[in-house]
Amino acid sequence: MAYLLGTLRGLAACSSPRGTFTVLALDHRQNLRKELRPSDPGSVSLDEMVGFKRAVVRALATTGTGVLLDPEIGVAPAIADGSLPGRAGLIVAVEATGYEGPSGARVSRVLPGWGVDRIKRLGASAAKLLVYYHPDAPNASDQERLVANVAQACRDADLALFLEPLGFGLDGGRLTGEQRRRVVVETARRLAPLGADVLKAEFPYDASVVDEARWREACAELDAATPVPWVLLSGGVDDETFEAQVRVASAAGASGVLVGRSVWAEAAQMPASERDTFLATTGRERLARLARIVDESAVPWRSRWTVARQPEIPELGWYERY
Repeated sequence: MAYLLGTLRGLAACSSPRGTFTVLALDHRQNLRKELRPSDPGSVSLDEMVGFKRAVVRALATTGTGVLLDPEIGVAPAIADGSLPGRAGLIVAVEATGYEGPSGARVSRVLPGWGVDRIKRLGASAAKLLVYYHPDAPNASDQERLVANVAQACRDADLALFLEPLGFGLDGGRLTGEQRRRVVVETARRLAPLGADVLKAEFPYDASVVDEARWREACAELDAATPVPWVLLSGGVDDETFEAQVRVASAAGASGVLVGRSVWAEAAQMPASERDTFLATTGRERLARLARIVDESAVPWRSRWTVARQPEIPELGWYERY
């Protein structure tokens, strides 16, 4: 059946009444250790990580339209202690953190012992798959197969899928300039049609490119390459830079943002009381500004999504076949 009612409901739960996304990203695992204690990440305890995530979720969950959390240390405590309110959309990561294999042919995988069916059972609105991808990598087809398999599992479970491809240089380094633009756009062209409901895209240029005319051209190219709604990830840039990127991306056709460190990064190294004050003031103000930008200028997801998905309208007796 192609009713996709759960998928539609999940996307609606993560978006504004107008149909745009301002989702707080807090699915960081090993990277969070580096944020909390850059000088000695290995000394960060699980309790410290859980406590930080609870604090961020409590302060910011209802300022945006949803929250993205991880299964290992994020989602269960936030639900169990009430930090995550029921009215907030919930996206849960399905992948294991990091990658296997060489840095020029990175292998992503589903977290062992976890999966789409368990995310659905948890009551989440959607799943998120992060996949490392370069269209010219020797294992590109294997990564594409992973995306297609997870997308099919989401379709079988009637659960929305946010797909987050992260590019990398074939030499193991970072992508910059026009090389990054090419990879981001080509990645969207190849992966988005494999079954994602929303593409969580990197900005097509790194921070060294400041020409907004080039930004606009690149975002328009990304929009044309993407058959499904897309949102912008923050990638750790500062809040001022990210707001500028969001304005350009929204004008080009993006449907919103999934934003993490650009909102809460400074809080990671503050004492608890100072941290909570920062999150309740500066953090909340940053996320609220993004929500306003997105809701004023981003493209609602539903019309574009239904063109790609063409869900059926239920008829009498639909539930017997659902």
